[in-house]
Amino acid sequence: MKIALVIPRNGSENEKSFYDYKFFSKFLFTKKYFSYLLAVPTLASLTPPGHEVRVFDENIEDVDYSWGADLVGISVRTIFAVRAYSIADRFRSMGVKVVLGGIHPSMCTEEALLHADAVVVGEAEHVWAGLLDDAEKGRLKKVYKAAEKIDLKKQPAPARDVLSMSRYFSDIVQTTKGCPFQCEFCSVFAFDGKDIRSKTVAQLLSEIKGINRDAGFKKKSIFFADDNIISDRKFAREFFQSLKGLNLNWSCQASINIAQDTEMLRLMKEAGCGAILVGFESVSQKNLAAMDKKINQRLDYAEAIKKIQSHGILVHGSFILGYDFDTAESFDELVAFIDESKLLMPLINILTPFPGTKLFQRFDEAGRITDKDWSRYDAKTVVFKPALMTAEELHKGYLSVIRRVYSFDSIYSKLKHYWSIDFWKRSNEVDPIKFKYRLLFALRLISLLFSANTARSKFILKILPKVFNPRVRVSTILTLMAYNDYAYSGRV
Repeated sequence: MKIALVIPRNGSENEKSFYDYKFFSKFLFTKKYFSYLLAVPTLASLTPPGHEVRVFDENIEDVDYSWGADLVGISVRTIFAVRAYSIADRFRSMGVKVVLGGIHPSMCTEEALLHADAVVVGEAEHVWAGLLDDAEKGRLKKVYKAAEKIDLKKQPAPARDVLSMSRYFSDIVQTTKGCPFQCEFCSVFAFDGKDIRSKTVAQLLSEIKGINRDAGFKKKSIFFADDNIISDRKFAREFFQSLKGLNLNWSCQASINIAQDTEMLRLMKEAGCGAILVGFESVSQKNLAAMDKKINQRLDYAEAIKKIQSHGILVHGSFILGYDFDTAESFDELVAFIDESKLLMPLINILTPFPGTKLFQRFDEAGRITDKDWSRYDAKTVVFKPALMTAEELHKGYLSVIRRVYSFDSIYSKLKHYWSIDFWKRSNEVDPIKFKYRLLFALRLISLLFSANTARSKFILKILPKVFNPRVRVSTILTLMAYNDYAYSGRV
């Protein structure tokens, strides 16, 4: 069969997103996208020989509906479920069988079946080959669900060769699945389970070396997509030790208690870790209790950030606005904390009750969900009734936070702090961006000098003399400029 695997675009074609890194296209005249979904190369690796597989990632290319696919597989997240359904409906109108899978169809199976011939609930590894056999024989079942969770140690590496790898800035690798925590707003444990499952170190080294071979042995950026890379500490230590000498540049997600493990931080830095995304979620103890985020309640955020960054690892913090104990004062409190702790690239989200979470169930039962248009579940739109403010006040407060945090004055102040302590030099980090891209970036900045945005022009004048210093992270400046562009775009 000819099998098309589709990644729907993350938002509308012209919509700005806090996470898609389209700003690289704007500033460096490239059509690259941040990264890909692991589900697609995973499905490709599970496809038996004899089938022809082609991937269409709408974030970098159009879907070719005329290719002649016999079967279409679409991995669906809530944020682009509406777009996924549109693609599915178009293929089905052409007589092509469509299979939907991923976290959203797993949580909203009956809804997904309105747009598909079959739905995979949960992990596809145990059912994909059988599903393809059924499709060939014209006997597709409505729902496929594995009887048990997969053993990652027995699974093949994702087949990234089906992707247009040169079109992505970063690679994605997952070392473990599962999460023992049960945060109210998160659906990870509902989808992946609470038990931690890991690949072997040998599997991961083979996978990572394969990525580097495909890149011509250039130093590539890798994001380890585990929800908490230190959830199995014994495995994590062994894995980090194995990465030494590979010249990797990687980032990850980890729980805040990583700050208490000096040995782990040392191993991570020696292995090439440049940044850790920590889910702080809120500066309110009452909110943390409501979220069931017990681990965060036991630690001092400022001290944790200081400890992690003392190892030369940058902390990216994520925060949620709109939990039940947030008030109008909460916005000022969050901005003050970010300023005081010098968090360079905090990710700010509006609380979003995703299907499959305990939060969604609680809000739905209380009649607090105001919108089930999944395209609005983008972490920047209010789709519920807040407890202590109006939806309009929450959105206005969100805009206020991101605009203050990502004003050019705030950005430059934080950059000056990191330059003053020589953060990247002290951590032996040299920006991997080549001279020609620094030159291109400088020329692009010059072209923006005389725009109507005077704040940006002033910022550029301060930044330009530093662009060719290899200890200055051009990629970081790019990211921060993009976040400013997003915050002040008028379409947030």
